[in-house]
Amino acid sequence: MAVESFENFGYSQLLPKPPKRRSSVLFEKLQREIVLGALSPKQTLTEMELAGRFNCSQGTVREALMQLSEVGLVQRQPNNGTFVSPCEITDAQALLHIRSEIECRFLDRVIANADASLDRDLHDLLNAMRNAARDSDEYMLSVCDRAFHLRLFQVADLPLVAPMLARCLIHNHRFKILNSTGPRDLDATAERHMPIVRAVSDRDASRLTELLSHHIATIVDIGPVISSTAT
Repeated sequence: MAVESFENFGYSQLLPKPPKRRSSVLFEKLQREIVLGALSPKQTLTEMELAGRFNCSQGTVREALMQLSEVGLVQRQPNNGTFVSPCEITDAQALLHIRSEIECRFLDRVIANADASLDRDLHDLLNAMRNAARDSDEYMLSVCDRAFHLRLFQVADLPLVAPMLARCLIHNHRFKILNSTGPRDLDATAERHMPIVRAVSDRDASRLTELLSHHIATIVDIGPVISSTAT
């Protein structure tokens, strides 16, 4: 699966890699805990405590926290420390609408540039989502889900916009996970992507726009709530 070029978007976990910097490994561990809620919104994080917990230097912790700050998962305030970012519906509303604008506006470019490698990667990422669902691994399902949408957008060839989409995706998923009530149907979450794969394979921009717009507006459990309360 040709996804190596997306390492900076937070899903390098999909392929075996050479040993990473310790700060990158810690970044991934803390990202998992924040997305799943093990580290709660507005919780204070201290370098000393994290260094002791993960048996690493405070410098390693500092680097990891800087990476988390870049994607908006923590807030670093001079003289006041570092906090897990809040997870409010107003932010979720704004990010969902920004995501929809980014993903759905440029699908003609996606279809114009689509090729067999895109088809293969989307199929592989869908299967990775299915495997994560089978293993009841909600975080890895989120990682693969984000990878799917970023791989699709990548062929629009708008590299300055892609990081904005990446931020929208991770915060949409975090809000969904933290605000879901009861067990989620992970298999259904994965299978929601199959019609998108078919539309891309058919090179049908109109159908893809319809499907992706609906997909974003009806995120399982949370999407309708966000959409219906948006101003």
